[in-house]
Amino acid sequence: MALRGGSRTGNSPGVNFLLIQQQERRKRPPDIKTESWVSAPSVFSCSNNLRPGYCKPVKLLFIGDIVGQPGRRAVKELVPKLRERHALDFVIANGENSAGGSGITPKIAEEIFSAGVDVITTGDHLWDQKEVMELLEKEKRFLRPLNYPAATPGQGAGVFEVHSPQSTVHSRILVGVLNLQGRTFMPALENPFSMGMEAVKKLREQTKIIFVDFHAEATSEKIAFARMLDGQVSAVVGTHTHVQTADEQIFHGGTAYLTDAGFTGPHESVLGREIAPVIQRFLTGMPQRFEVAKERVILHGAVVEIDVASGRALGIQRISENLVT
Repeated sequence: MALRGGSRTGNSPGVNFLLIQQQERRKRPPDIKTESWVSAPSVFSCSNNLRPGYCKPVKLLFIGDIVGQPGRRAVKELVPKLRERHALDFVIANGENSAGGSGITPKIAEEIFSAGVDVITTGDHLWDQKEVMELLEKEKRFLRPLNYPAATPGQGAGVFEVHSPQSTVHSRILVGVLNLQGRTFMPALENPFSMGMEAVKKLREQTKIIFVDFHAEATSEKIAFARMLDGQVSAVVGTHTHVQTADEQIFHGGTAYLTDAGFTGPHESVLGREIAPVIQRFLTGMPQRFEVAKERVILHGAVVEIDVASGRALGIQRISENLVT
């Protein structure tokens, strides 16, 4: 595997919070409860006119790769709680491993949507279930990597309106979501850098709030891609490695970044799979059946707080939420 950016740190129970500071500081209005969120005066704007002198940023949750039934159960049970706890406006989840650890089906996609997820992204396991063609042809909330050839069914980007009943933002807010796949140590696709730039230009014609799921193996590719789009998108969060990194940050231009969101599913495992067959494969080189594991289910992801007027990130917070059985 490629070198990964960031390092693992010990996780306290529930939600882990790491404050991301920008150089300039501004106090919130006294009637707002904050958990040490920090924003810059040059970013903070009240042009959405929710009430005089007060702005309500958008809060978005991204969920790392959902693995099998344990991952789906975590989404079903934990997303409603996280929506309420964080007053979330929008939820995105990578669902490419949600069907038995490989691919996704229309039935499973509906299960994920019903749990409170607004948009599903994918990656290199997109084609593992043949039923995915129905999603690609009919479901606008389902995205595949944009950088597949032009004739490939489906869409790699979309603009969606916030409809969350838990949302405290009452004006009409549009969120752009972009799904791309890297090429280093991955199947060969079109160039995500050039295609990503063009897609962002089109999305910014409709909204400045843009989230990117960059499904890639190499840390260098993820960082370079995010640096390229700094100031043009609200956040770039990586998926694919199933290992949550601890390098969350906000770049100078206002783009939040995390190399990998991790995965949602059984963590008493090897990246979500039963341990013994994986070890046996490494010992012998012989084919093994990698069943989805069952124990120590955790929801991994990140919450990003975004200024409505500018689209710049105000904060990013890693999520590691245990499913208590």
